[in-house]
Order: sequence, then structure tokens, then C-alpha cells
Amino acid sequence: MPQISKIAIMTSGGDSPGMNAAIRAVVRTGIYNGLDVFGISRGYEGMIDGQIEPMHSHSVSNIIQRGGTILKTARSKRFLTYEGRLQAYQNLMDQKIDALVAIGGNGTFTGASIFDKEFNFPVIGLPGTIDNDLYGTDATIGYDTAVNTVVEAADKIRDTANSHERLFFLEVMGRDAGFIALRSGIACGAEFILVPETTTYIDNFARLLRHDWRRNKTSGIVVVAEGEEEGGAYEIARKVKERIPELDTRVTVLGHVQRGGAPSAYDRVLASTLGHVAVRGLLEGERGSMAGIVDKKVVYTPFDKAIKHHKDINKEMLEMSRILAL
Repeated sequence: MPQISKIAIMTSGGDSPGMNAAIRAVVRTGIYNGLDVFGISRGYEGMIDGQIEPMHSHSVSNIIQRGGTILKTARSKRFLTYEGRLQAYQNLMDQKIDALVAIGGNGTFTGASIFDKEFNFPVIGLPGTIDNDLYGTDATIGYDTAVNTVVEAADKIRDTANSHERLFFLEVMGRDAGFIALRSGIACGAEFILVPETTTYIDNFARLLRHDWRRNKTSGIVVVAEGEEEGGAYEIARKVKERIPELDTRVTVLGHVQRGGAPSAYDRVLASTLGHVAVRGLLEGERGSMAGIVDKKVVYTPFDKAIKHHKDINKEMLEMSRILAL
């Protein structure tokens, strides 16, 4: 097992609340274990450009409560090429860095897996994405905060929906996965939750809506994951309006507001725990894997498995949401 004395940390891809808490944990756990810790700005782009600076305990003071990432983030087309990865590797070697902690999602881990194998360079990933779509952890860093953001918005929208007797279609993030839509929809008492994992038959959906309104419902919220196969909230609202012209419908798209804001207590603890165990894992010889928590236990899942294995949505919870909305 190679001796590790210097590690680097970076954030890559979309930002998520809690990334700063993870950075803090990695830096301070590394220092506690006698390691030199470096921060890479702007993810793989910064690694290629040599934007690598030493970090100290005070570098991460007063950041645990902040959203976003102090290391900034970016997506890198250059890292998709061997030449780009080679330049990144050479920059790490110039600083005599022995291992890397990469915080991000599918794209980040795909690059990390290739980098680990191509240059025999130890990398451990932390699941930083609001989508909660990575296999090998019960929750990803930022997911809980994003759900809370949606619920807060939905509660406010419901006040207007009730006052004006309207049906609101609330679009949330989730191009390939409906985890945010499902949990936030249940929490805000949505009448319907539409996710990519299940098929929405628009005529049947319109029939259910008409049935609800005949039972004296006068307002409601439909939570729509942006990747829903019938289209986003605007498209679905249009199709419903065609079938039920008498409905007064409105659409709200939350967009990137779901990524921002102070992380919840849950996300701060999760990020701190995973940042700590990432350093511990590297010191114990773990590599090429994502640190996660499953059933309250720390697990390390190989990158290929974390990326390629599908994380199933709980369809029983979907059914429950409809029953509770009657």
C-alpha cells in the first residue's frame, strides 16, 4: 500500500448544499492525520490548469453553513481527452500529491474512475448531487436541503392555489430520477406526483383530475419532475388544459433555486461524516470508490457500480401519496 502524505480535494459538476461541509471535513481530518491538504479550484478544469493551492484549518473556517462550494465547480470537456487527463496528472505530480477526494455525481465519478485506472492514482468520491440518484448511498449530499427548498416553495404556492381556486403544476429538478419530486410531493401533500420512473398516461391523468374536482376539490398542486416523459410542467399543463378547459391552471418552475441555500442539519452531518471517512478510507488503502452511508453504515462502492447500477424509486411511496391525497 503506497504511503500517502499529501491529498487534494475538488468539487465538480453541479453544486449542492453541503459540499462546503464535506470540504471542511476532508481538510481537517487530513490535517489531524498529519497530511498536507490541497484544494483544486473549478474541478477537473482547475486540475488541468494547475489551480491547486494548499489548504489549512483556517481555510475552511465558517463555511459549514454556506451553500455552494468555496472551491468553485465546472464541467470539463478537456478532461474527456487523454491529453487533458495527462496534464492534470502531471500537475498533481508537480505538487507531489498522492491521492484525490472528488465531490460530485455521475460525470465526476466517471472521470475519477478513468483517472484512477489510467494513472494508478487513488481517488475516493463523495456523492454531491441534489438528485439522490447514485447507487451506494441512502442519500446524497444536498438532497435533503433541495427537498426542503421545494417543500417551502410548495407551501407558499398552496396559499395562492387555495385563494384563487387554481391547480398549480410545480416543476422540480430530476431529469432522470424522481427522488426530489416524490419526497417533496409527499411532504407538501401534493395531489399528484409525476416522475420519470413511471409512465403517465395523460388521458387517465386528466380523468383522475376531473374526478377530484367533481368531489369538490377546488385547488391543488401537481409536482412534476423535469424528466417526466410527457414533458415538463408547461407541456403537461397544456395537455391537461386541452382536456379540461374549465380548470384554472398555473405553472411554477423552481429551477436552480433548488441547488442553493444553507444546507440542512442532515446534509451538514452527512457531508461531514463522508468527508471524514473518505480520508480514513484513503489511509486504509481504499480507492476507486464512492463513500456512502447505507442503513446507517459507511460503505465504499466501486465507481463503476455507483454509476451504472440503477437506484430504484420507492413505488409504494408513490401509491401512498395518491391515497393520502384523496
